[in-house]
Amino acid sequence: MKGYGQFCPVAKASEILAERWTFLVLRELILGSSRFNDLRRGVPLMSSSLLSQRLKFLEREGVIERRPARAGSGFEYHLTAAGRELEPVIMQLGEWGARWVRSRLGAEDLHVALLMWDMHRNARPEQFPARRVVVAFEFTDVPHSKGHWWLVSEGQAADLCVTDPGFEVDLLLVSDLRTMTAIWVGDLSLSAALKSGALEAEGPLELRLRLEAWLALSPLASIKSMRPAAQVA
Repeated sequence: MKGYGQFCPVAKASEILAERWTFLVLRELILGSSRFNDLRRGVPLMSSSLLSQRLKFLEREGVIERRPARAGSGFEYHLTAAGRELEPVIMQLGEWGARWVRSRLGAEDLHVALLMWDMHRNARPEQFPARRVVVAFEFTDVPHSKGHWWLVSEGQAADLCVTDPGFEVDLLLVSDLRTMTAIWVGDLSLSAALKSGALEAEGPLELRLRLEAWLALSPLASIKSMRPAAQVA
């Protein structure tokens, strides 16, 4: 990226941060992703080569640092002190987006893998019984090869599976991608989606009653949209 030719600190910071994808890569690091493959899951439309380039650039600029992995081989990426100072900036950007542009979603903004990755890392498995619980998701408007997902909740952890893990399904959730995305970002309540039939839940009453506590929404879902109703429609 060419510089702006200005001494202004806003311009100098923009030379590092204003390139496409950079804020989203930093968002993933803030949310706890540190391995390359996990970062890729958070930016699924970003090529591996571009992500690698961007990570190297941010490392050179002192925003992140690369460390040997704590477990297994390879490396992890972590924010430096300079990178951690960006957390409130990025969260405020997200709050602004939730308040003013959250509901403006076209078909190109809906991505089932990203949605499931986000739901997986925000799930609260401790809200389910202290045993293995399998929640299957079926998206009615997504090709079959990408329309079935499984969250395996066990104790304090939840794993995301893209292929059938082979366990008995305890709770099945059926919906279209837009409905589930609207629930996740806070545009549609879980109870309203269930009442209207836009979301179907099949399984024991005990698990259905705990669903809302277990399926934590986006950290920004509670922010009230300020867009005029006509624009949202």
